[in-house]
Amino acid sequence: MSIQKPYHGKLLLGGEWVDDASRVEIRSPYDGALAGSHPVATAAHVEQAIKHAQVGFRFLSALPTYKRAEICRRASEGIARRGSELAELITAESGKPLQFAKAEVARAVMTFAIASEEATRMNGEILAVDLSPASETLTAHTMQVPAGLVAAIAPFNFPLNLVAHKIAPALAAGCSIVLKPAPQTPLTALLLGEILVEAGAGRSISILPMYVPQAEGMIRDERFAVLSFTGSARVGWYLKEIAGRKKVILELGGNSGAIVHKDAKLDWAVQRLAVGGFASAGQVCIKAQRLFVHADIYDAFVSNYVAAVKQLPVGDPQDPKTVIGPLIDETATIRVETWVREAVEGGAKILTGGGRTGVMHEPTVLENAPHNSKAWSEEIFGPVVTIESYKDFSDAIEMVNTSSYGLQAAVFVRDLGLARIAVKDLQVGGVIVNDSPMVRVDNYPYGGAKASGFGREGVRYAMAEMTTLKTAVFNQQGE
Repeated sequence: MSIQKPYHGKLLLGGEWVDDASRVEIRSPYDGALAGSHPVATAAHVEQAIKHAQVGFRFLSALPTYKRAEICRRASEGIARRGSELAELITAESGKPLQFAKAEVARAVMTFAIASEEATRMNGEILAVDLSPASETLTAHTMQVPAGLVAAIAPFNFPLNLVAHKIAPALAAGCSIVLKPAPQTPLTALLLGEILVEAGAGRSISILPMYVPQAEGMIRDERFAVLSFTGSARVGWYLKEIAGRKKVILELGGNSGAIVHKDAKLDWAVQRLAVGGFASAGQVCIKAQRLFVHADIYDAFVSNYVAAVKQLPVGDPQDPKTVIGPLIDETATIRVETWVREAVEGGAKILTGGGRTGVMHEPTVLENAPHNSKAWSEEIFGPVVTIESYKDFSDAIEMVNTSSYGLQAAVFVRDLGLARIAVKDLQVGGVIVNDSPMVRVDNYPYGGAKASGFGREGVRYAMAEMTTLKTAVFNQQGE
């Protein structure tokens, strides 16, 4: 697989482009083809970015809301215009199958469009404060004011739309932002930076590939008011410890469970959970990892599910039919292989898959994996699904909840009463009824419980995290 034209990016530093003779090459995890290259920010670059962000914040926060909305609208339009280029670059640097790269571009178009709309809806409320004779001459209202500078760190698996979910709400809310893209996939973020500069974001935005020491320095810096991080639980909770007084938004790992009850629409559940467990080689934090199927339909479900998984197209991510491409690197693939082996040694049975060649891991279904195995209890972030049966609905809910993570879960059930029980009792940030836990729409609140983090993404909800609620009180006696 080769990209038509490798993308050689520069550092985006307060709306200006900065180059450096020392460049890092980014190559496809699938076949090593050159995707492009980029410089790496130094501590001095980060310091310059912060100073630009301070100036940019004063500019952006003073803009009327309709002008911030226009910036986001122009960004949305720019992403749409350069959609083919962005999708090709996503596939080239991450190995994400092209069909999902195109879907990600479409989502990023929508994310900035939503931000454009939400920028004009950042409303407060009138408060009734005349609650006693002492306050009967008072009136009050609230307003959302931008919190300040945002430090953001994005992951490799959605190198465009998860970057958009940090930048779009920041710009809409009136906050300047310094973003560190993932080291595996920085090029897409830098290309987005071109679009944002054209859209008028100016000194309010910096996009800087950087190494860990520079990133830690940025997170510790008290000039930032907000930290928005998407990535592993281990790193996220560490960054929270060093973030000081910042507001912190953590969207961390998942270990999603899906319950298939005996009244479920079987063919639909099979179809949605096959794609939901293996799309993009399972490198999605809300992928279906653990399946719990009622004993009455277990044999039929397993037979159909394994057949469906075997039919999923595997291979070159540039092929428009491919569903399962490479993992991001061989280290990740070896880890997945090791976790599968550990589960099998503990008593799990491989129903399909199990093998690895380089960065390609076969789509693998494990039956009755031990609950203390990493393939069952941790976020595998690979093309592996575990499956087991249950008899009582309450037992299935308990097994889903037996996890340190709580991002999203799914339940396939036609009994509305049981669906409501699942929504109430599953200890997760989102419950998907009659679809895969991988479902996410970019305007709804998205985030988790327990080790999966706290705070919410979804444009309006991220804007709330990036603003501060201020109360204004007026005494009529002084007028």
